[in-house]
Amino acid sequence: MADPTGAPRMISVAFQHHLGQLPFDVRFEAPAGVTALFGPSGAGKSTTLKVIAGLESPKTGMVTIAGKTLLDTERGVNLRPEARGLGVVFQEPRLFSHMSVRRNLLFGAGFRKGGTLGLDEVAGLLGISALLDRDCPSLSGGEAQRVAIGRALLSAPHALILDEPLASLDQSRKSEILPYLARLRDHLAMPMLLVTHDLNDVAQLADYMVLMDTGRTIASGPVTDILADPVVAPRLGIAQMGAVITGQLNAHFDDGLSQLNCAGGTLLVPLTDDPLGTRYKLRVLAKDITISLSQPKDVSALNTWPAIVRAIRRGDGPGALVTLECGGDMLLARLTKRSLDGLELREGQACWAMLKTMSMAPAQIGA
Repeated sequence: MADPTGAPRMISVAFQHHLGQLPFDVRFEAPAGVTALFGPSGAGKSTTLKVIAGLESPKTGMVTIAGKTLLDTERGVNLRPEARGLGVVFQEPRLFSHMSVRRNLLFGAGFRKGGTLGLDEVAGLLGISALLDRDCPSLSGGEAQRVAIGRALLSAPHALILDEPLASLDQSRKSEILPYLARLRDHLAMPMLLVTHDLNDVAQLADYMVLMDTGRTIASGPVTDILADPVVAPRLGIAQMGAVITGQLNAHFDDGLSQLNCAGGTLLVPLTDDPLGTRYKLRVLAKDITISLSQPKDVSALNTWPAIVRAIRRGDGPGALVTLECGGDMLLARLTKRSLDGLELREGQACWAMLKTMSMAPAQIGA
């Protein structure tokens, strides 16, 4: 779905606003792919989406997409929501219950002309071809949400706005829909803004991340950089600190383990039934990383990688965070200040990172 003007598929957002007593100062850019808006409740994520979609008018600001200005308060530009060319999907599917799946999808297609995706292609991408003649009330939560996404796609949008589309689904339904969202990310050359409260969703789906708090943009950039940054990691919560690495499945073993090839070396994980060659993004928690100054021997940890210390941040309490570079992958390790001082760690120092194989739950492993 290349833009006919040749303009890059980029959302650029910069606005200042007040909502009650909360001042907003939001600035970020979202390229093609999935950009996750992440932060605690009340951080301003949904308000930001409303400004982009034209449902909220800020005091000052600008929003552009693919070179088209949607909002520019200095020039008096503020396009109506229906003129912005955005596909919006909410937490609840909001399907028309009196219409079949097919008619719901075609409603989107009739809303805006000029799309390059047809009904059959969208249904195939989302795995809903067999559902076209079903009544919407008979759909599961995951099926209904996929239909809602398909309806938005068929409106020929310049970008997709996904406001917590997974929040109302249980884990099994969420696992059902995640691969389809990943397929859209890889197939469509458009920005997709995803609001979520789950860092596992961020790790599996997002290429970029915007971290928000109290109406402000705290950090933005590639997910691998943000999640491995010891400066911003404490804002994610101690239990949520970690990094994202990628790997390709290259072996299965009879003892219940599978092996991935990663930039830092091979990685053993709990058995997956995916075929060899499958690519994964894995979220590795900081609490599960151990550091050694020498190559580990006679230890139970099966995953040991040579590493370089890239950053150290001491916390206010007894802990510290260490960013490690492992063959191009960045890991974040959480250890005590006593361990940090005992090892005499410093930036640029060579060491070894150890990761327990069983520390990675299935939710942290995704294609």
